[in-house]
Amino acid sequence: MSDRTQEEAHTGPIKTPKQMLWAAVFSLVVPIFIIFGLVAYVASESKPAGSNDAERYTLGGVTTQDIERGVAERLRKVGTVEIRDANRPLQSGEAVYKAQCAACHATGAAGAPKFGDAGVWAARIGTGLEALVASALKGKNAMPAQAGGDFDDLEIARGVAYMANAAGAKFKEPDRPAGAAPAAAAAVPATPAATVAVAAAPAAQAPAAAAAPQVAAAAGNAGEALYKQSCAVCHAAGIAGAPRAGDKAAWAPRIAQGVPVLTASVIKGKNAMPPRGGAATASDADIRAAVEYMVSQAK
Repeated sequence: MSDRTQEEAHTGPIKTPKQMLWAAVFSLVVPIFIIFGLVAYVASESKPAGSNDAERYTLGGVTTQDIERGVAERLRKVGTVEIRDANRPLQSGEAVYKAQCAACHATGAAGAPKFGDAGVWAARIGTGLEALVASALKGKNAMPAQAGGDFDDLEIARGVAYMANAAGAKFKEPDRPAGAAPAAAAAVPATPAATVAVAAAPAAQAPAAAAAPQVAAAAGNAGEALYKQSCAVCHAAGIAGAPRAGDKAAWAPRIAQGVPVLTASVIKGKNAMPPRGGAATASDADIRAAVEYMVSQAK
């Protein structure tokens, strides 16, 4: 009996050839299926969130995906440089409205006063064109700032005037000053008088005397150029409280303060006018020349 017990103790679970065959099949097939499943999972694009390679490899708790995001953030552009032709023809108020304003004002979307609705526009028209233009340039409620887009500030003012006039206002569409170029041309004939004085002076003093009118003319041209480039945007139409170019009544108390005081106000900025009148690269001498040019237009 002890021999039978010892024989049964050495007998395994596989007792027949059929069982041996199935055991061999399973030992070969099952691992193959497992390997195929793992390969399909790794190659699959629809992995569970958090299981991709970029998130699995970490360095000090920071994933490679976080590193890539940081690099992309540092490479992101921080601004753009846009060059415009300051002498291009102004767009009409209607053109500005259709291109930039009609998206909201045509239907009254997001609380915008609907185009042509006199009842909605009446209170706004009562505040005046300057206040309406300032709101458009700076933005108000759901309307973002319109300054710095495809149109310059003067063109935006023309668009505002067009919308207000369609609702019953009688605003004059802002425009660049028409008399700026003729006024500059009229200043040129002053040279002959200086030439006569040079002819009467000794020959040794002639070069210095002849240089004086040229310096004055150069300063005048620089002032006019800076005015057209940076100042006319507001002063041509009197936007945001700026004294309108050529308006003697508005300029009289300012002229009484003197050119040095006016120049200092421009350099430091005053009320809605930014420092240096927005011309950050202009020299103090150029800013003074621009002030003198505007003062001369209002005398």
